[in-house]
Amino acid sequence: MIQASGPISVATYMDLCLHDRQHGYYATRPGLGEDFITAPEISQIFGELIGLWLANEWHALGKPDAFNLVEIGPGRGTLMADAWRAAGFVPGFTQAANLHFIDPSPVLRARLADRFAGQAPIFLDQFEDIPRHTPVLLIANEWLDCLPVQQYARVGDAWHERVIGLDEAGELAFGLNAEALPPEINPDQSLDTIEIQPGLKTLADGCADLFANTPGRALLIDYGSADGTPEDTLRSYKAGKQIDPLVAPGESDLTCDVDFARLKRLCEPADLSVSGPVSQSTLLLGLGAEARLNQLAKAHPDTAQELYEGIRKLTDPAEMGERFQAICISHSGLAAPAGF
Repeated sequence: MIQASGPISVATYMDLCLHDRQHGYYATRPGLGEDFITAPEISQIFGELIGLWLANEWHALGKPDAFNLVEIGPGRGTLMADAWRAAGFVPGFTQAANLHFIDPSPVLRARLADRFAGQAPIFLDQFEDIPRHTPVLLIANEWLDCLPVQQYARVGDAWHERVIGLDEAGELAFGLNAEALPPEINPDQSLDTIEIQPGLKTLADGCADLFANTPGRALLIDYGSADGTPEDTLRSYKAGKQIDPLVAPGESDLTCDVDFARLKRLCEPADLSVSGPVSQSTLLLGLGAEARLNQLAKAHPDTAQELYEGIRKLTDPAEMGERFQAICISHSGLAAPAGF
């Protein structure tokens, strides 16, 4: 593409590297546990608490006889498996839940279909495909960071979009073009670079459309900033190590920090209720992480230290506790969700 048409935006590069159906990272080599590891893989307590959160919010919706339970970016299904098991102790929840997954990867879809065969999951291509007029509870852990990011750099008093082209040796290289900042962005002039995820606006609009006709909530957890605009956070991981984002396109995970403050601002003009963002530590401890840890440690003393280390990593401010944020977007009129 670059050879034929010239430099491409960072967002286009990220989208192709991650989501191309033939050569993209998620389509060809999903590397959970290899290139990166997520909270559900670290501790079963994470998924169990999310399951109890879902059951609590189902009660808040009036315990509908049927509702759509949707997970975006489910990976290998570890989060949903733990959540489903925990929520199964709440009478009526699993019987009312219609399980949906949104994931573009054919490889992961096949694994999920096998793992959740008993729940007969329905696979959707995108957020807009979520059925309307039926109550919905949606969760997404480490999905927002995969939304392609546009980068801008300030040169003097002018902002230019960062692009990816070819250097004299024919290798991928960063450069700038004349594209200016979108008019709605008013950055702190003390910054030299900023990042914008266009997908956050799409998500906010999608939630407004969904919850205009459908009662429900969306719980989103990811790493990012609760205030302030992300600068240059584009990163790439392969085999558990951080590498140059331009070195292994399609063979490494590309990720960026999420601007939770901007997501909240984008949702506020719509008729939506937004809770948070709060830190992952605040959410998990508020949902009873310590009580569940003590319960499991007592039942399984031989693995008590491993259980403790998992929760410590998820809640310690020096680890993932403050680095990760949670936000909940709901239709208007609902009370604040559990954990917020």
